[in-house]
Amino acid sequence: MEIRITDQKGPALPKEFMGLFFEDINYAADGGIYAEMLENRDFESLDVYGADGMDYYAKQDSLYAWSTYPHGSGATLEAVQASPLYETSPHYARLTVAGRPCGMVNKAYDGIYMRPGVGYRIKFYARRVRGTDQVTVAVVKDGTALVRQTVELKKHTDGWNRWERYELRLQADTEIQGAGFALLLEQPGTVELDHFSMMPEDAVYGVFRKDLADLLRELHPGFLRFPGGCIVEGATLANRYRFQDTLGVPEARRHNWNRWALHGNSDKTGFHSKYSHYGQTYGLGFYEYFLLCEYIGAKPLPVLGVGLACQYQSLERVEPDDPAIQAYIQDYLDLIEFANGDASTPFGAIRAEMGHPEPFHLEMVGVGNEQWEDATSRFFERYQLFEKEIHKVHPEIRLVGTAGPELDSPRFHAAWDFYRAHAGQKDFVYAVDEHYYKQPQWFLEHTHYFDSIPRDIKVFFGEYAAHPETDAPFAMNRCERNNLESALAEAAFLTGMARNSDVVAMTCYAPLFARLGYAQWTPDLIWFNEAKAYCTPNYYVQQLFAHNLGDYNILVDETTLPCQASYDESAGELVVMLVNALPETQDIQLTLAEGWREVDAPVTELLLTGTLLSSWNSIEEETVKPVRREIKLTSPYALPAFSLAVLRIPAKHS
Repeated sequence: MEIRITDQKGPALPKEFMGLFFEDINYAADGGIYAEMLENRDFESLDVYGADGMDYYAKQDSLYAWSTYPHGSGATLEAVQASPLYETSPHYARLTVAGRPCGMVNKAYDGIYMRPGVGYRIKFYARRVRGTDQVTVAVVKDGTALVRQTVELKKHTDGWNRWERYELRLQADTEIQGAGFALLLEQPGTVELDHFSMMPEDAVYGVFRKDLADLLRELHPGFLRFPGGCIVEGATLANRYRFQDTLGVPEARRHNWNRWALHGNSDKTGFHSKYSHYGQTYGLGFYEYFLLCEYIGAKPLPVLGVGLACQYQSLERVEPDDPAIQAYIQDYLDLIEFANGDASTPFGAIRAEMGHPEPFHLEMVGVGNEQWEDATSRFFERYQLFEKEIHKVHPEIRLVGTAGPELDSPRFHAAWDFYRAHAGQKDFVYAVDEHYYKQPQWFLEHTHYFDSIPRDIKVFFGEYAAHPETDAPFAMNRCERNNLESALAEAAFLTGMARNSDVVAMTCYAPLFARLGYAQWTPDLIWFNEAKAYCTPNYYVQQLFAHNLGDYNILVDETTLPCQASYDESAGELVVMLVNALPETQDIQLTLAEGWREVDAPVTELLLTGTLLSSWNSIEEETVKPVRREIKLTSPYALPAFSLAVLRIPAKHS
């Protein structure tokens, strides 16, 4: 097979082309990249029910993940409220011990994991009611305290038992896994407790789990879309992800239940799932998302709601002509001021007080998530209202619209007709967000999908993944679905998107994270447990493209093999991407047009391949990952079966 690389320059490849989408699904935030190790640290957990008939409700379950320790010890543990540290977090624990030393323990998801030689910062608030003068913090397993430290409680002589903050450091000499976090009273007494925290000292900015944050950084993302996803809208409007609720000190942030706590509910399960306590402490809030963008080198792309609860789950809404819609518009204005305003502005001052005097340089925001037009949503009217009000104050902000949740449906085409009807209106929309979850064969058959679409409005390919066919298309906890077949299908489609970078402005895979045993949706890009993470074949496809997209496309003559070429000016290299999803090696006659002059230097080959399309990585071993080597490019080039090859060819225009 001959593939001819012309010397014709194609569209530029924007720095934002390869990005990331973060949604708090699959325990990606609490229990995931947010490095907090304790579960329900603030005693505000909710147990969520509902689905059928859109009947959602939550029961307060403040002691979820906590229990007395040792079991049957005689300790009394209660959730109470009367004099909270913050009114936005009204519940706290009251622990009473009458006899021998005992207390309470936190199960911490799958248990506390401590690496030897790493320090862990413990923080909590306590109020001594009576009796004991000390508490002991310990990491316990099988009835034994593996590490422990005793803290003296402060005494107040003025008759007012105020909340006091306590901090300490624990370190283990050996690896600990599957343990509990305990607080013990060594003597009889009563103590009130709230806002526990256990963080590894290597947490990035004291917030992010380092291994997970570094895996994002290693993807060289051009942007990060956050915080969702369906959680932006909420299953109810009260459940939506509200920007203001995530500001200020973490202890004062309002707990919220997660829309994905409902996933899998049905009449067979009593409309109650194993994830019913899935919640958001908002320790990872908008401020922290902006910090994460800085750490990984990505432009921020926050998304907010437009007065519609998740249209999949609810008809709850605020009408566009209801004065209450102004609060939703104001959220956008406040968010932009928070990100970009100086310290003299109200929300810029909040950002500065939180520790970041400099602006975050926000350039774009998403208006809604997966909204679509119907008789009740009036989404097109909403978008026009939000666009007008946002641009009245901030004409410099680029807006990202939405084409709904699926491809090639009547509502998808109606959305594009709407945006194209306003294409002549300057800055009406920068790009339109499309979401595709299709089987691998669809991606392989549509590598030319974007070749002939109109160029008047840009596409944001905001959520996509190839879903291998199974009996359950969005099955829970099926990490084997991140296999080589799906990764190669995505690579093939990426060649088509990159060739059309004049219209495809940004792309990102979804979902990003999944905690093993806690996943509501598969496949996902990065899987992890409490101890470590691993990269999927899909991750390596994303990484190979992000690291090897040149400055601009080089046109390639028509070929049946998925292929894309670009030129990296700083490296002086022609970069060729080749995808072979077939079970046979393909002999490629790679021909460069006369305008190219090859430099006498080795060619770098980056090859991602495997013996079976069903090959997948696991927490124990990564069997599918790129191999780098220096080669002399022979003719023909043998492209292995089931492979993605990146060839970096030293070359110049003559």
